[in-house]
Amino acid sequence: MNLFEKEALIKQKAEELETATPQEIIKFAVETFPNITFACSFGAEDVVLVDMLQKISPKTDIFYLDTDFHFKETYETRDKLEEIYNLKFVRVSPAITPEEQAAQFGEELWKSNATHCCNIRKVDPLTQILSKYEAWITGIRRDQAPTRANAKKIEYDTKFGLVKFNPIANWTSEDVWQYIRENNVFYNPLHDNHYPSIGCEYCTRQVMPGEDPRAGRWSGQEKTECGLHK
Repeated sequence: MNLFEKEALIKQKAEELETATPQEIIKFAVETFPNITFACSFGAEDVVLVDMLQKISPKTDIFYLDTDFHFKETYETRDKLEEIYNLKFVRVSPAITPEEQAAQFGEELWKSNATHCCNIRKVDPLTQILSKYEAWITGIRRDQAPTRANAKKIEYDTKFGLVKFNPIANWTSEDVWQYIRENNVFYNPLHDNHYPSIGCEYCTRQVMPGEDPRAGRWSGQEKTECGLHK
């Protein structure tokens, strides 16, 4: 399918899929774009989509960006999900190790230049892995952040050059947790300890009652996104 055909299909389907269930969107996505992948960060939204995808298309690739800086609970969640669903997540790593990064750019780059750190450990590896696919699935929701408020359930990702599906874009946090409860989905235990949004250990803190759910990400900085969804 060439770019023109993809854009025509997206335009035709975007409005129709707005009222579709996440499962219907996933089914359409994997049937229309067999060469598709799902980007999993092991947060609440993503474990929901792992569960859905395993029920609809268990052979679809699921990858994660291993920044080398995740919480131990995040790695444990990965291992538990692999055990539960009998699957193997595709590990995507940065081009340089944390030690090489420190040698080239100084210790604790996430403090001096968090955007550069995200580019090295997230954006560049994501660009590489997505170049192998024609479409990808994400767990972003519109009410997570102003930068995501206009996300469509299907859109053309101009940054990475492929079709992007956001099956739960219109869901609320309660929708996510209702699905988790009703389907007994295993989730990252950090969510039970005031971590509604979980990123790298060095750039994520607990969120106290009354704070914005993403206040714990890059706290004290202007930064609100790692660059994957902008």
